[in-house]
Amino acid sequence: MSKIHATAVVEPGAVLGSDVEIGPYCVVGPRVSLGDGVRLIAHVCVDGRTTLGAGTVVHPFASLGSPPQSLAYKGEDTQLVIGAHCLVREHVTMNPGTVTGSGVTQVGERSMFMAGSHVAH
Repeated sequence: MSKIHATAVVEPGAVLGSDVEIGPYCVVGPRVSLGDGVRLIAHVCVDGRTTLGAGTVVHPFASLGSPPQSLAYKGEDTQLVIGAHCLVREHVTMNPGTVTGSGVTQVGERSMFMAGSHVAH
């Protein structure tokens, strides 16, 4: 059974797998898909067209799927795809791709991102 904290915001349109845990003060945008067993511990923002694979754990103050930090980005519909069983530690930022690349930022399964790291477009 999924657990969503009373202070979390899950916008209509978000797709949640089974046994998802969304902790205090998390925000999940309308085009986000969370796989089975995903855990957003607290104060996590997941936005844009973003997919988190099953079993991924995201620690406080991570920001996933916000617009790319690129002057080339002009609002195109790009995406971020994070594989299953990844570990995303505190203050990590990951942005979707840009159309000057493939339009997709993709992270493989069982990846670990240490505190404060950034995955660009």
